[in-house]
Amino acid sequence: MNMLTQFVICIVLSISTTLIADSGNNYSQRMTDVSIHGEAFYINGRPTYEGGVWSGRIVEGLLFNSRMVQGIFDDLNPETSSLWVYPDTGYWDADRNTREFIEAMEHWRHHGLLAFTINLQGGCPYGYCREQPWYNSAIAGDGSLRPDYMDRLERILDRADELGMVVILGIYYSGQDQRLQDEAAVISGLDNAVSWIFDHGYRNVLIEVNNECNKHYDHTILQEHRIHELIQRVQSHNRDGYRLLVSTSLTGGVIPDENVVRHADFILLHGNGIDDPSRIAQMVDQTRHIPGYKPMPILFNEDDHYDFDEEYNNMLAALDKYSSWGFFDPGYENYHDGYQCPPVNWEINTQNKKEFFCKLDVVTGGYIETQKSGGGCDCCNDFSDTALAVPIAPACGMGTSLAATLITLAMSLFALNTRYFRYQNS
Repeated sequence: MNMLTQFVICIVLSISTTLIADSGNNYSQRMTDVSIHGEAFYINGRPTYEGGVWSGRIVEGLLFNSRMVQGIFDDLNPETSSLWVYPDTGYWDADRNTREFIEAMEHWRHHGLLAFTINLQGGCPYGYCREQPWYNSAIAGDGSLRPDYMDRLERILDRADELGMVVILGIYYSGQDQRLQDEAAVISGLDNAVSWIFDHGYRNVLIEVNNECNKHYDHTILQEHRIHELIQRVQSHNRDGYRLLVSTSLTGGVIPDENVVRHADFILLHGNGIDDPSRIAQMVDQTRHIPGYKPMPILFNEDDHYDFDEEYNNMLAALDKYSSWGFFDPGYENYHDGYQCPPVNWEINTQNKKEFFCKLDVVTGGYIETQKSGGGCDCCNDFSDTALAVPIAPACGMGTSLAATLITLAMSLFALNTRYFRYQNS
């Protein structure tokens, strides 16, 4: 064996070993990293909707989103699980629900949606309710995580990471927090969720400790006057110098107290119950004047008001104040309307959904002309058979095929070695 052959083999073995070590669980290859700079959101070091301006309003740095909290929904109560059956099969299927959620995600993103809210304890499957006999929780009574729920969540977060999307991950929901046996279990559940995110290498996740902390929570640490304790707890965890960004939300029309504003990394507001768009703008102004406020993003991640054909609506009122806005369409449990009542049809299949995504597409410039790679889309076409006009490129990263990389490298070096032998023997 000549020296060049030995050299080639050493290079291949060295690079192969390095790549395999680096990609052992694929987590080091995560593609999407969300961060905050002042009042703006950034993805992979660049502002969202970069360069975006619509009708004189700045879009760059915002994070338009939708409430999709039932992506990993299941019902562990046999007395109520039959309420959510699919009309075509006659039974509920949690894996189907997640699979169809994932299939719809690229359609949402293509029309400008960069984030969605999902919750480990879901949301009311009737849209609005107080008593909740169903049992929907990825967190068991002792604070441990249920593997089946977390497997479904992993599939969703993996796809979001590939698509360059941000996930607002809610941990607790009123009406389900009573499933936790005590405060220690609540804290353990939060710690376990944060550790799980770190263990899987996700950097596209924003934490919402709980949905509407001023509602009916059984555990006082989840109530508004103490919720900053859990915000700080999330912030106290870090892995390799990285920590998660975290906040909580409040009911429609309510602005946070000083304890939330002083500690949260961003502000979550809700627009439910607000029929006058000017109140949306007022909420943003009031929040920015709460003691302890510092420049940080303000984001509505739940608003059940639409009127997208009007010159002024809740979405545009938020935009006027440089705050992000989130669509909430609860619908009905009919596998057709809305995005919250199971069984959910996750596609853009109703007039309400189409009008939102149409408006979003317009405001974000066809997602800034599909990221300057092929023009925007005719957003008001029939969404029911939505297809991507331009493939969505993954964010910068190693790539998904280590085998292909090694084969290409080996073939190149083999060709070089062959040419050397031909030269030596000529």
